[in-house]
Order: sequence, then C-alpha cells, then structure tokens
Amino acid sequence: MKRLSLRAAFAASAAATMVVAPAFVQSALAQRAMPPAPAPVDAKVAALRDAALKDDLAYDIVEGLTTEVGQRLAATEAEARARTWAVARLTSLGFKNVHIETYKMPVWLRGTETAEITAPFQQKLMLTALGNSGATPAGGVTLPVVIFKTYGDLVAAPVGSLKGRIAYVGNAMEPTQDGSSYGAYGMARFVGPAIAASKGAAAIVIRSIGTDHHRNPHTGGTNWPEGLKPIPAAALSVPDAMQLERIAARGKPVTMHLTLTPRFGGTGESGNVIAEVPGSDPGAGIVLIGGHLDSWDLGTGAIDDASGVAITTAAAKRIMDAGTPRRTIRVVWFGAEEPGGYGGKEYTRVHGKEHHAAAAESDFGADRIWRFETNLPDGAAAVGDRLASALAPLGISRGSGVAGDGTDVGPTMATGVAAIDLNQSGLRYFDTHHTPDDTIDRIDPEQLRQNVAAWTAMLAIVANSPEEIGRVNPKK
Repeated sequence: MKRLSLRAAFAASAAATMVVAPAFVQSALAQRAMPPAPAPVDAKVAALRDAALKDDLAYDIVEGLTTEVGQRLAATEAEARARTWAVARLTSLGFKNVHIETYKMPVWLRGTETAEITAPFQQKLMLTALGNSGATPAGGVTLPVVIFKTYGDLVAAPVGSLKGRIAYVGNAMEPTQDGSSYGAYGMARFVGPAIAASKGAAAIVIRSIGTDHHRNPHTGGTNWPEGLKPIPAAALSVPDAMQLERIAARGKPVTMHLTLTPRFGGTGESGNVIAEVPGSDPGAGIVLIGGHLDSWDLGTGAIDDASGVAITTAAAKRIMDAGTPRRTIRVVWFGAEEPGGYGGKEYTRVHGKEHHAAAAESDFGADRIWRFETNLPDGAAAVGDRLASALAPLGISRGSGVAGDGTDVGPTMATGVAAIDLNQSGLRYFDTHHTPDDTIDRIDPEQLRQNVAAWTAMLAIVANSPEEIGRVNPKK
C-alpha cells in the first residue's frame, strides 16, 4: 500500500507540474513531440540513389586518368593530353555535345628546389616551390632567416624590416570536418609571400598549409599584386617547419641556403571539357556540375580533383541511363583551377548569359559527404526539403548555411544562379592536399560510392523538379 501511495503522489505531482508549466516550456515540448513531417522520397529517386552505392564508374575514371595521364599541371602538354583523354572517355560513356573550349593563360613551371640550414646547426630541409613563385639565382642564396610564428606576426612587421632576409611564417593548422582551417591558415600561402615582398624580403618559406606530419611539403598557388615582382616562395614540410622553429628557439641567428629555379613560360593554352545530358525542356535551364581536370605536379591529382570529375560524371551517367531529365545536365571538367580559377572564369565569360537553373561542384576529395546546403529562391524551397529526405539515408544532414562554394562554379553562381553544396569530410583531406601523396591509394572506394549516390539523388531531384528554380540574388 505504501508503494502505491508513493506512485500516486508522484503522478499527482507530475500532473500538477504540467498544468502550471510556463507556456514556453509547453511549446518546446510540443515542438519536440511533433517535428515537421519530412518530404516524401520519390521511389525512382530512392532506387537510383541506392543503386549508385554499388557504382564502379567513378573509381574507374580516377584510375584511368591518374594512370594514363598522371599529373596535369595547367597549360602544359600534360593537361592537353588530359583533355584529349576526357573527350574520348565522355564520348564513350554516351554524353552529348562533348567538346573542348580553349583559352590562353600564363604558364608557370617548376625547377630545382632545395634548402638547408647553414647555421647554427647545418641540416637539409624538405620543401617545394609555391605556384607562381619567383626564382633565386641558379646557385641559390644564403641569407639570415626571420621567424614569424603566424601570418599576423608577418603583417605586423615594419616596412623595410625584411630587406636582405628570408621570412619564415608558421601556422597551427588542424583538421576540421568542414575544412574551415584552410581559410583561417591559408592566408600565409595565398598572400603571405606578397606581404613579405612588400616589406623587403628576398625570399619566403612557410610551414605547409596541411594537417599531416609527413616530410611531404604542400604546394599551392600564391598571388602577386600588379607591379610587385615575385620573390622566391616555398613551403616546408610540417616536420621541417617545426624543426626550423626549434632551432630558432635556441636563440642563435639562423641562416639558410635556398635554391628555387621555377620559371614563367610565357602564354600557354588550357581549356574546359564540356559534355551534356540533354533535357526535355530547354526552357527549364541547365544544371551545371563538375570538378577540375588540372592538378599540381607533385602527385597524380587523385583527390584533387580526379575524384571530383569522376563523381559528378558517374552521377550524371546514371541519370542519363535512367531516361531524359527535364533539365539539361552539363558536366564540365574545368581547366586551370589550381593556378587561379581560369577555367571557371572563362566558362562564365562564354556561357554566363545562358539560363542556368543551378550549379554545384565536387572539389574536396573523395571522403564521405556529411552535409548539404542550398541557396534556392523561395519558390523552390520544396526542392531543398526533398533533398533532405533523399540524402538522410546516406548519413547526410541539412546544414544551416547558404550554399555557394567552389572556385570553378563560383563565377557562375555569382551571376545569381542557385547553388547546391554537397560537403565532404575534410578530416583527412589536408593530409594529402597538394602533396606527392595525392595518389589513388588515398581514395576509399566505399566513400567514393557514397558520393556518387548523393550526387545521383541530388541530380534526380534538381534536374527533374517541377518548380521553376529561377534566380537568387547575385553576389556583389
């Protein structure tokens, strides 16, 4: 009897609590109990998505491109061979209107690259020149080193204080799922060399913009303002950068011998490879997708970005084989992304006035997609809801940000074209990015298939949506 009385008292107390609970508590409880019903998933979309989880085409494209062509430095003979390879492969897969659109651009070529500390403790360093780096004399230079632990420290250095010296800039980049650390620490590479040059530096070396601890330096482009002469600029492997900092911490002057002999090779030719899955309704617009065909020259460009062109091509092929979509799907293997996004800018110059309904690109490796985001007009909000339902079984959640990411499709989206971002995990990406380790063995086939499944579902929904996707506000 006592136990029953206690139960009754507890029940009465709980009931009383519910009665007097504030309105906001009751509202919160109601919202948790009754979430919005998810949008239904079309059975055809689900079937296409699930079949793509067994896809082999994407891996075959990566394997073929990295084996039969290899590295694809922009505006070189290797990139030209890659375009020829791409046309043959896209044509054999059944895509329509396959062609190359060429354009001219500056050519930068790598040369000799060595470095060693000559004092106070003599030892060799592993480094690589940054894209667009200037050159030392053939015999190199031997100069004192000024240590800056961060990019901010370099910016704060007085003008003229680096004359006749080599600047070193460190960073503390760590892995993040969304890749945000690249933007936070990448400034040391993007504009650090120009800042150092403006303060009188004879050369600059930075800690690689990477999250690994291998003795593989990470290359990547750097930018020079108009009228500023490029100075020699290189990235040290992360262990070598840390070693340099430890040596400097001993309090003795540090001297380095640096040899970098890259050269600018005048004007060369790059190009975009374009292929289509024609739609049934020309007035409904084009869904623009793709990745970039060029790569840096240290590895074979498997994750950056053979995987991106492979994922988007494999997904478009699945939509094509399933029938005719409402909207035309245009697959572009963009050229010359690495040295400055030339392919994306040229595509927009040529095609920017055409009716594009949406744009998306894959250029963040081949690890699993964990999040998607959109930038859709209000009238097409239901498209995003259907994407959320179709992608959820793949472990992909809807983010709260506004889509619009991508060097290649960015110029087109900036004209007001709707955007879809399928965000891959960045936890491993910057271990390999722009290094000799960018090879096919870094790709997990199962994660690659998950990418193809996500892109297939996205295209099945966006290319066939009855809503007029229309325009969003263009970026300023």
